[in-house]
Amino acid sequence: MTGYSVAKLEEIEVMDDGRVPFRPVRHHFGIEAFGVNAWTADEVGDRIVNEHDEVSADAGDGQEELYFVYSGRARFELDGESVDAPVGTFVFVRPGVKRTAFAEEAPTTIVTAGGTPGKAYEVFGWEVWFMELHELYDAGDYASVSARGRQFLENHPYPGLAYNVACAETLAGEKESAIAHLRMAVEGSDQLRELAGTDSDLDAIREDPGFKELFAT
Repeated sequence: MTGYSVAKLEEIEVMDDGRVPFRPVRHHFGIEAFGVNAWTADEVGDRIVNEHDEVSADAGDGQEELYFVYSGRARFELDGESVDAPVGTFVFVRPGVKRTAFAEEAPTTIVTAGGTPGKAYEVFGWEVWFMELHELYDAGDYASVSARGRQFLENHPYPGLAYNVACAETLAGEKESAIAHLRMAVEGSDQLRELAGTDSDLDAIREDPGFKELFAT
């Protein structure tokens, strides 16, 4: 095993989380120190960066984000201000700034890197979830999510993936496995520990002794 890896952009598998097609650069290389992905819009006018501000409850955890226009041309909207970003442009955005971006040329690819100031990066594992499992979850096939999720966790023990698998296992009535994976999740992420306190997916195991022990302190 060497201490480096090399890949061209087109060698990284394209994924789609229902918003914008992207390439999971962090997951591809197994990076644990920071988040980085590449997002592509194939048509002029397509949104490349989903609108968010990194501080809202459903938008992030206060990350600083650096965008690099790898190809094409993008138009960023930053707190309502339009910024032209031709190929080769860096755009740095702090938490709290509402941001989104659209393609001005076809195709346009933006590489995004991010991290929270003063906080160690937490690998959530959302790439694997969207690549393989979220459609099954949305369809209510919790048993399949549970079975396949456990297989993925053997190679990718990401806290976020473990959390989502625990939710599916709870909904499928697999309480013992759910608590084991929930433990993996909350021991790896304070953010997930907080989320578990109100997530209705976990309601069926809240009175279980294992759940109460996990959240006793």
